[in-house]
Amino acid sequence: MKLIVQIPCYNEEKTLASVLETIPSQIPWITQIETQIIDDGSTDKTIEIAKKYKVKHIVKHTGNKWLGYAFKSWIEHALKEWADIVVNTDWDNQYPSKYISDLIQPILEWKADMVMWDRQTSNIKHFSPLKKFFQWLWSMVVRYFSGTSVPDSVSWFRAYSRECLLQLNVTSQFSYAVDTLIQAGNKKMKIDYIKIKTNKPTRPSRLFKNMYHHMYKTTQILLRVYTMYNPMKLFFTLGYPFLFLWAIGILRFMYYYFINPVDTGRIQSLVLSGVFLIIAVQFFALGIIWDLIAKNRKLIEDDLYFTKKRYFEKE
Repeated sequence: MKLIVQIPCYNEEKTLASVLETIPSQIPWITQIETQIIDDGSTDKTIEIAKKYKVKHIVKHTGNKWLGYAFKSWIEHALKEWADIVVNTDWDNQYPSKYISDLIQPILEWKADMVMWDRQTSNIKHFSPLKKFFQWLWSMVVRYFSGTSVPDSVSWFRAYSRECLLQLNVTSQFSYAVDTLIQAGNKKMKIDYIKIKTNKPTRPSRLFKNMYHHMYKTTQILLRVYTMYNPMKLFFTLGYPFLFLWAIGILRFMYYYFINPVDTGRIQSLVLSGVFLIIAVQFFALGIIWDLIAKNRKLIEDDLYFTKKRYFEKE
């Protein structure tokens, strides 16, 4: 079996060597281990270092296109190179490469399509209490929306089977972490995780300015991707409270009407109920329309899967 270890890079001349040096050269049941970097518009000596360490696959972008686009590029290239398993690791050695053999084990044993790394964020010393709380809260939210049980939803240290990659379609330019996790959950892929300790980061992330910027961007991705796969559930959930308020207004008017039919001072309940009913019906209509769109998307994704399968097998 062939394993490709992928590293996205953007001006990583200071840290790339430490990552490449720790990638294992032998893993049981793996006959080929190759490295691949996605150079996302680097202007330093990243490429020179990659060549020095004999990185076999170098995919270069003409400019900085962000992590989501880079993920799409390395998927396509890894599939063309007939990778059976692909591991994505970080550029600053925050994810210890020595654990790659543990990460891919569930895939080798046919127990998982995707394997993620649980950083055990509550035990990371350089995380502030506030960051630990938001990591826990965000992972809980993503678990709910993705229908998975992974404890660390935004970890980038992941292993994918070839079949898994053929079914994933990146829809976000900013990042792929939440996007692909929700897709995998909705496509009923088997997702496993292992617990590993993390190294200290060697520099701040260039992908986002701070924790709140990251949460804002990933929330957008979360809602967009969840809506693509579960529109009726989302819009009906938004519509039910307005339907409930409509019923309360009607009941309030009827109650006072039967007590004193000549009292017309409660007519505002009917007006407000009418507004709530219109809003509820609009949400329900949007849910039905988006659900029909989602069904068509499912057919398109099925066709895209077989198209990619034929294309990459031919390559």
